[in-house]
Amino acid sequence: MRYAEELVREFLIFRGFTTTLQSFESELSTEIGRNFDVDKILDLIFSLYIPKFQPDKLLSLLNFFKQCLTSPSETALLSALSKLELSVLRYYVVYALKSSRPDKVSEFFGLNGNYLLEKRDDWLPWFVSNASLRIIEAEIFFIISLEREKKKLVRIIVLTFIASLSIFLNIPRLPSLLKISTEKITVNRLKNDIKQLNNRLSELQALLEAKEAEISGLKSLPPTVLGEEKIIKDLSINDHHRKSSTSVPETKDLNESSDTSNVLSEPGSCSTQSALRDEPFQDSSCNITQAGSQQELMREEDFSEVKVNFQETFLGHTSPISRCRFSASGANIASASLDGTVRLWTYDSSSPSSRNATIYCGTEIMSLDWECRSDRLLLIGTADGGIKAWNADAKRVVADLSTSKEYPSVLDMKCSPVEPIFVSAAASKRRGSTILDRAGFASLTVWNMKLLKPVTVLPLGEDPPAITSLCFNHNGKILAAAATDGMIHMFDMSAGLQITGWPAHDTAVSSVKFGPAETSIFSLGSDGNIFEWSLHNQGQILWSRDCNKFCNQESLDKCRHEIALDADGKRLLVTSGLVRAPIYEVQGQMSGMKTLPHSAAITSVDWHPTLDMFITGSADHSVRVTSII
Repeated sequence: MRYAEELVREFLIFRGFTTTLQSFESELSTEIGRNFDVDKILDLIFSLYIPKFQPDKLLSLLNFFKQCLTSPSETALLSALSKLELSVLRYYVVYALKSSRPDKVSEFFGLNGNYLLEKRDDWLPWFVSNASLRIIEAEIFFIISLEREKKKLVRIIVLTFIASLSIFLNIPRLPSLLKISTEKITVNRLKNDIKQLNNRLSELQALLEAKEAEISGLKSLPPTVLGEEKIIKDLSINDHHRKSSTSVPETKDLNESSDTSNVLSEPGSCSTQSALRDEPFQDSSCNITQAGSQQELMREEDFSEVKVNFQETFLGHTSPISRCRFSASGANIASASLDGTVRLWTYDSSSPSSRNATIYCGTEIMSLDWECRSDRLLLIGTADGGIKAWNADAKRVVADLSTSKEYPSVLDMKCSPVEPIFVSAAASKRRGSTILDRAGFASLTVWNMKLLKPVTVLPLGEDPPAITSLCFNHNGKILAAAATDGMIHMFDMSAGLQITGWPAHDTAVSSVKFGPAETSIFSLGSDGNIFEWSLHNQGQILWSRDCNKFCNQESLDKCRHEIALDADGKRLLVTSGLVRAPIYEVQGQMSGMKTLPHSAAITSVDWHPTLDMFITGSADHSVRVTSII
């Protein structure tokens, strides 16, 4: 209550309502201002609103009581309130006539015509016929002759009803202002519950991942090894039975041997003699196989789990995530799903959510990019050749652009960090098993962001392979473009010409990023190889990693893999066909880290522009923001 009173004081001071503030302070100093007081309401009705002829305020008070009674279970109270309203207003009319103020009666009927039409069945007997006039005169005479008794009776009726209503209002329904602290506590409690559930979910997913790795290790063992282990176990059991059963005839042993020989002569197994003769060799081969499997598992387990400062999960999508991106400031996030929906949201509850929105594109979203200098403009590239420019402040599409019909798939877009331009990489379509296989020939178009019109087309030669990823350097003068034929192309944006290029991978390049000092460039191939290329000595590899176990061929059907560098350029995050994504230490000796698990493949990643924070989108329809220590 005190907290709510302080809020009211603060509001009145802010708006400059000094007179109201003085009245508020004055009433708070008395006991009558402490709670809902029935006598105070009665005084308003019978000592102010009716004697001062203020029917508008009287109706406003009665309407407030009606608003408090909205539930179907409150029908009886609402019916009683309607009857009370009719009686009080009739009392007002009679009081005005008794006071020789027919002008107030005319004013009342003139201002409340709509109300009288709604209540015509109750009011018609009052002023239509002569009989109604006699009724009014009779009531006037009744009030004049028995004024005290009548007034007491009306007060008792109103007092009884409002007292009942006050009890009803005070117990289950506090004023909305008093619910602020309660709602804040509820929100904090729900956040803690969500955090605990997320931690529990992470533990269960980690356990599930360990079990799946164990099963995968067992499946990788040759079938003969498992069969030999079963044979040895069966032989040891038979030997134990032979030793313990001394009364069994010799012929029984021969039969057992014969049965065992029959079992061992099945396909995929060995004979009894060879099994017994080669037993030491078989044990050693089994150990070698198990050791190799354990080494493979150990290489994956070398990735320690990231230490999390906090984590928020967004569950607003209904299909797998195709792309997710931080805005230029990092305060807003855009995430897209395969059903053609883009969601704009914030991960921090203290940040303003005025830009939060849902954008329906009607087709698959293939690329997203924010304007580099503000959080105002978001570009959305689709699979039908559309490029939508969304104004986050106005919450509307300010331009609906289109590529040429020959190149309908907008695989990537990048905004210049300096100039008001962006480049789109569109591709033709062809048949293929993966997203990259289905990309045909390429088209690179430069667009003016102010005019929202195409400016020029960058030269790529005749029938160039599709461009899958774009990246500007810090001043926007150089553009790097990765292609499905394994090439990396470099363009001079001032001249609009290609200045160099080299074969970087034996397979398609799915993502490129400039290094922190821009003396190198990182590339990710669809084969899972990551290379850091020197820009001073073209073709020289400065650093490399093989993440094939994360970016395997099967995962290419689910997503187009990409990489993301942190603000310092020291950590590189990669999408994954598994439930965890790897984070590599660039130029470091550590093998890397791994993210907390989703429940499906991680299809998109991005780093915060300034903080130790990254975002992961998953095929499980969720997007997760993780701040690491």
